[in-house]
Amino acid sequence: MNPGPEPWAAHELRAHLAQAEALMAFMTERVDAELLSHAPRLRVLACALKGYDNFDVAACARAGVQLSFVPDLLTEPTAELALGLAIAAGRHLLAGDAAVRTGQFAGWRPQFYGVGLHGATVAVVGLGRVGRAIVDRLQGFGCARVLGVDPQAQDPRTEAVSLAQALRDADCVFLAVPLLPHTLHLLNAPLLAQAKTGQVLVNVGRGSVVDESAVVEALNAGRLGAFAADVFACEDWGLVDRPREVHPALREHPRTVLTPHLGSAVATVRRAIEHRAADNLLAALAGQALLDPVPLS
Repeated sequence: MNPGPEPWAAHELRAHLAQAEALMAFMTERVDAELLSHAPRLRVLACALKGYDNFDVAACARAGVQLSFVPDLLTEPTAELALGLAIAAGRHLLAGDAAVRTGQFAGWRPQFYGVGLHGATVAVVGLGRVGRAIVDRLQGFGCARVLGVDPQAQDPRTEAVSLAQALRDADCVFLAVPLLPHTLHLLNAPLLAQAKTGQVLVNVGRGSVVDESAVVEALNAGRLGAFAADVFACEDWGLVDRPREVHPALREHPRTVLTPHLGSAVATVRRAIEHRAADNLLAALAGQALLDPVPLS
């Protein structure tokens, strides 16, 4: 077992896999044909995560390695965090907190006016489990409209619209989209140029769903009012050309709220996720069917 928070170096992981029959993996691993060539005895790969874009499903199938994931336990805490990020970004919580900590706070002043969710038009892009859980939580905020963007799914509580219309109309946009070939840089410069002025954009899907450079440009131009993210392009290990750090301009911008992938960072949830991954691993080793097999297509 890796005892620390940093992932093993590639050579360490290869060494451990030389005799391994099973592997429990996390988001920090990238499993492809090259790595599998160093794991001749591997029978099962149990991913303690929901999004498995950093694992080559076809390569695992060719190597005869069963692959499982944890499809649902991350849903509720990720949706909770999405709403928290929207409120933090729209209501200037970081700037307000910093102002109080200066020691100069002397009571209410007419400053830090932001935007809220009550009476707002809100869009949810991606109506999978996390997207629907965000819609669940929006029901209690008194939004004027809740727009839904997903060509593959609908939610009767939302108005089905295109992504372009959502960006034009919404005061706040939540991204809950997995990283797939057709969602890479789904939000790009041309689309962000159409965004409603002052819009708050929240990303809890995958970092590379947005073009981070285009987000910086939209913030600097005043098109976006704020950007909040719990996921970043530098984490997308399945992309060989991923950046190696969070975009510096995002880190330095006064209208961003950035959290270090805290979506599932609830102690009881993380333990449940790891237990579910272990259950999948043990089932495979016992010759039983996986509880949560990764779809092959």
